[in-house]
Amino acid sequence: MTSVSSAQPSGRAFSPVASVSRRDGVLNEIRRAVVLGNIKPGDKLTEAQLAEWLNVSRPTVREALSQLSQEGLLVQEPYRGLRVASLSAEAIMDLARTRLALDILAAECICEDASGARLAKVEEAWLRYEDLEFHPDPVVKHEAHVAFHRAIWAAADNAMLLRLWPVTEAHLTILLAQDQATRDDPVRAHNVHERLVEALRTKDLGVIRTAMSAHTIDSARELIELLDKNGENA
Repeated sequence: MTSVSSAQPSGRAFSPVASVSRRDGVLNEIRRAVVLGNIKPGDKLTEAQLAEWLNVSRPTVREALSQLSQEGLLVQEPYRGLRVASLSAEAIMDLARTRLALDILAAECICEDASGARLAKVEEAWLRYEDLEFHPDPVVKHEAHVAFHRAIWAAADNAMLLRLWPVTEAHLTILLAQDQATRDDPVRAHNVHERLVEALRTKDLGVIRTAMSAHTIDSARELIELLDKNGENA
């Protein structure tokens, strides 16, 4: 585990937050720094440092850090403060298996809608993702990716899935940041997601399970292999 020094990390991890919606601004800046790799899994964060870097009050930072801790993006360690959560190989697979089960639940809800309205929402989300998946800004690509998966859960019209989303998104943010830094391959990402949408169009749950497993489980295993090869896995 590494520790963030009093000086900003190289590349300027954070930008001062505007006066409007300061708490949301702090949340966005921390998430952005994680996505860009300017702060990494295991890095420590303190109220004083963040308040100075972001030009906001410590209570504002404290509120934002508390939310991120509840979501799981940050981890509170007794007597040691907050650090960015890290995902071991075991945690990556746990997340993948949990996501797969919830994704299949969402797919079942989408398929049971005879009107086709839920599937239409997935199609709309796919078009939005296609517009941004090759964007040069990695944060834009990341947000488009996350938004696409959230849209699938939202299309299911299942309230419990949406209540579970914030925690899922926090861990997904860390996972995607690791994935993007390790194998930034937008063509591969496009093809995997296109096959996922094509499977949903069939409304065949067997086909959908196969596509979702390839997207989630196989991708997680590939990432673990790459992290192991690069000596980055805990």
